[in-house]
Amino acid sequence: MHYLTRAFLSLYTCTLFGPAVFGQETGKSRAAERELTAPDTLITPIQEVEELPSLPDSILQISPEELDSAIQQEIGDITTTINYYAEDSIVSDFRQNKVFLYKGAWFEYGNIRLDADYIIIDWENSELYASGLEDSTGVVQGTPVFKEGNSIYEIRRHMRYNFESQKALISDVVTQQDEGLLRGETVKKTKDGSVYLNKGFYTTCDLVEPHWHISSSKIKSVRGKHVISGPFNLYFNNIPTPLGLPFGVIPDTPEEKTSGIIFPSYGEEQRRGFFLRDFGYYFAFSDYIHTRVTGEIFSKGGYGLKTASVYNKRYRFKGGLNIDYQKFQSPETAEQPLEYDAFWFRWNHNPETRGNSRFSASANFGTKSYNDNILNPGNFQQNQQSDFSSNISYSKTFTGTPFSMSANLRHSQNQVTDEVNLLLPDVAVNMNRQNPFRNIQFEPLKTLNIAWNFNAQNSINNRITPELGVDPDLQQQVEELGQPTAPDVLPFTFANLPQLLRDADNGFRHTVPISSNFSLFRFFTGTASMNFTEIWYLDRINYYYNPAEERLDRILESGFNRINYYNSSFNLATNIYGFYTFKKGSKIEAIRHHMQPTFGFTSTPDFSDPRFGYYQEVQTNSDGRIQRLSRYQGFIYGGAPMGEAKALSINIRNVVEAKVRTESDTAEVDTKKVPILQTLNVSTSYNFAVDSFNLAPVNFNTRTSLFDKRLSVNLSANFDPYATQTFTNGERQVTRRVNAFAWKRGQGLGTIRRASLNLNGSINPSKTEQSPAEVRDELTNEFLNQGGQMNDFVENEINRIANDPSQYIDWSIPWNMNFSYNLSYNKAASGTTNITQAINVSGDLSLSDKWKINFNSGYDVAAARITQTMIGIARDLHCWQMNVNWVPFGRFTSYNIDIRVKSNILRDLKVSRRRSFFDSF
Repeated sequence: MHYLTRAFLSLYTCTLFGPAVFGQETGKSRAAERELTAPDTLITPIQEVEELPSLPDSILQISPEELDSAIQQEIGDITTTINYYAEDSIVSDFRQNKVFLYKGAWFEYGNIRLDADYIIIDWENSELYASGLEDSTGVVQGTPVFKEGNSIYEIRRHMRYNFESQKALISDVVTQQDEGLLRGETVKKTKDGSVYLNKGFYTTCDLVEPHWHISSSKIKSVRGKHVISGPFNLYFNNIPTPLGLPFGVIPDTPEEKTSGIIFPSYGEEQRRGFFLRDFGYYFAFSDYIHTRVTGEIFSKGGYGLKTASVYNKRYRFKGGLNIDYQKFQSPETAEQPLEYDAFWFRWNHNPETRGNSRFSASANFGTKSYNDNILNPGNFQQNQQSDFSSNISYSKTFTGTPFSMSANLRHSQNQVTDEVNLLLPDVAVNMNRQNPFRNIQFEPLKTLNIAWNFNAQNSINNRITPELGVDPDLQQQVEELGQPTAPDVLPFTFANLPQLLRDADNGFRHTVPISSNFSLFRFFTGTASMNFTEIWYLDRINYYYNPAEERLDRILESGFNRINYYNSSFNLATNIYGFYTFKKGSKIEAIRHHMQPTFGFTSTPDFSDPRFGYYQEVQTNSDGRIQRLSRYQGFIYGGAPMGEAKALSINIRNVVEAKVRTESDTAEVDTKKVPILQTLNVSTSYNFAVDSFNLAPVNFNTRTSLFDKRLSVNLSANFDPYATQTFTNGERQVTRRVNAFAWKRGQGLGTIRRASLNLNGSINPSKTEQSPAEVRDELTNEFLNQGGQMNDFVENEINRIANDPSQYIDWSIPWNMNFSYNLSYNKAASGTTNITQAINVSGDLSLSDKWKINFNSGYDVAAARITQTMIGIARDLHCWQMNVNWVPFGRFTSYNIDIRVKSNILRDLKVSRRRSFFDSF
């Protein structure tokens, strides 16, 4: 092994191989050596460097003075240490001022390194030459690999490099450029790192024979900026395609600094004609904000404009803004005319947690025509969504005080009923619970706490509330059916905005909760509480009976109105544990039953008494029927509760678990908990203050998981213990509840008014992948442990997250199937029954390591039809990804085929054919 730390120190050692390195004999005067000057451009050597000179066997005689002069002589413009190495041999030629390195050689100078089996160092021209060497079979081995900074050049033949001008001339090279690979027959590299290729190609496939490439006679790469090509063609497996452009620009910069043209997709639709879609420009304004502006145009009279922005400031906030406007009007000659003028707005803003204030936003709203016609049919779940909501919020905590405040702008809309509700604004001021007697030893006073909450809301809703012909039984019908019928609405347009603002509903509410916790008889926990509520409104309702029309009408009376009401309660809770132990050696070691009963008593005065003025007694029909109706029915916070309550409530929560023995590979016996019933709740109440219907319906719900959490079961029911009776009203028969228990009238134990059953399961061979059922159970348990209360909104959100479809493809699981069954049952006291049933199936199947089929479908049992169905095929093509999605029927019938490069910088390079659901009209 030979190392050279200074150039001429090793030259002296190499003189042992020959006498004529300096070209003169000992004792003769030396001719003046000419100054070495590196040329500005690369030149071709005069002689073939592959032929080594023949060296005589004699030994050179050199004087000490000549040796010192040679060591002190400066060679070129070398500014740092040069290191080189060769496994086989190093040969120096003083006559040509060159060094020859053989086998496993390398050369280092500054930030460059050259590895090859054959390297020539030309000191006179400050030049390197490198190539491989043929072995005994004629195969070239040890081809050069050149590194300069972060750039790497894999050379198939040979190269020349001038380390003074930092220019290179290379034959057949492959170099990495960001996520892509450049290859050319002849390549010239300049000092600034730019690369010029003759007969080159660009690809992101890292195989020796790439699956695809862009071929061009001229390519230029500017380091850190972009790759520019002349006329190019797109090749698949070395087969040319008709796809190409007169020039190409590929970014070679970090993603946060890349701006450029976005090329459109093109095609044809049956209804809207030929189109150019998503043509525009990408603006990388700075490291913090990017914007994409695109447009689309249709040959039969439509156009659209989109803007999408993302922003991110580290440690402060991040978010995105999307606005899409679409307009289309089909020709007058169209058989089925289509016309829309639609927009959609999306904005999300997420701050980093810091300081004592926070601003966040999540806006998602638009017109119904957009949701019906514009949404991408490839986004399967979003096309079926009917409810959208938004919230823009600001919150602040006042340091050093118990007070905090929040302000929200809320929005919700239903695409089926066209109902829109805006809360502009929703303001809340809260005082945290305070313990004024925390230093007193008496526990009920020590834990006594008091809080204060203030809310103010202004609601804009396009629901039409009739002033004439009020239905006095409307509230009762809503309670019995569990859901209101579709309301009459006013179109939410700019033309109707003045009317909507005039009809806005607003109110203010104060609540003061007072509570105390304490222990009783060691095993019981008692909670005493009292709640005071005061509501302010600027209107109230006056009812009057219209005998001429035989109807109940209403008018709004302006003025400041206060509603005060309160209630008190006392709850007593305990925990009861039961164990059943099996005999030794049994698979099940024990079963534990945890029961948590809670008994409570609630007292509320009758605020419907006329002396309070919150209710009005009014005639409701021609028979002289008198009813009490709330003067604040339908208002934003409602009114005072109706009827006196002195109710005893009971709630029993049950959890049943088993401890099961498991055996590991080490033959050690371990145990694990297996849930039998994750929860089983039963609740009801009895009101002693009323003269009828004292016993409230019994609510029942249970939840568990089976087969190692592969199947989750949720069941809930509402059981009415009272009987029903049919009455004749003229020619009409009416069925109502009567104040008698069902078992006394021979109607069994009672009637199930509402019930729901949800089965969710997942089957796949993976032992680590969480199924949707497991995700659903985990989210539900986490929500309940945080003190949350389950409702329809929470359940829908949990199901949406757990059943999020193919957002990604997991190729490691050979197959996976998710299924669910949902049953909903409602029966009103009048006998009206509503039953809905739906079965949903989704999953995927890997036909091989590279092929996967995914599907999503269902069956509506009540309607006896197949629900929206999607079938997809995914193919992993190494450096490409192919996706085929097909919706065979329904409102969004469509198919699309997409073949896309996996590289981020070439995500727009694709072969795509789409057929929109517009074509199915």
